[in-house]
Amino acid sequence: MSATRPLPVTLTGDHVRVEPLALRHLNDLFAAGGDDDEVWRWLGPTPRTPQELETKLAALLADASCVPFAVIHLASGRAAGWTTYLDIDVEHERLEIGSTWYGRARWRSAVNTETKLLLLTHAFEELGMGRVQLKTDHLNERSRKAIARLGARHEGVLRRHRRRPDGTWRDTVYFSLLADEWPEAKARLAGWL
Repeated sequence: MSATRPLPVTLTGDHVRVEPLALRHLNDLFAAGGDDDEVWRWLGPTPRTPQELETKLAALLADASCVPFAVIHLASGRAAGWTTYLDIDVEHERLEIGSTWYGRARWRSAVNTETKLLLLTHAFEELGMGRVQLKTDHLNERSRKAIARLGARHEGVLRRHRRRPDGTWRDTVYFSLLADEWPEAKARLAGWL
């Protein structure tokens, strides 16, 4: 672990490989859901072209405050989406998993479950984090259910936290898992896979 943030790693499971995000993933990512309004509903304006998605990808790669990953669906060998470690505070042993999206073909599949299992295992067991947080728009019911299903605890809501792409105000729902809660959550996630 670096003094300021975790180093990019590759983590491999039975269904996915989580690897450092790169421009070489662009075509797969666009094919997976790059121009799908429902995929981008909670993340910002939908990229209508590969070039618009490349702009988003390049901005993420340039953001020194996060560690971005491509999520590779092993059976197809193609990128299915991306996710990040962000809000990283090594001194206080905490980070967030977020900015996650997958193409619709991978919704309600082992992809998200195993990706979170790999990232959480790495965060708690290799990086020594004591807390991992996840957050979502209070209106994003699918995301809220997926986060709760991981075993993360609802902590609260930041009201009028950020502006959505359509100009309305988002309340942000916060969840977290602590290191002492991880073994039980890990067993549950592994059991689902």
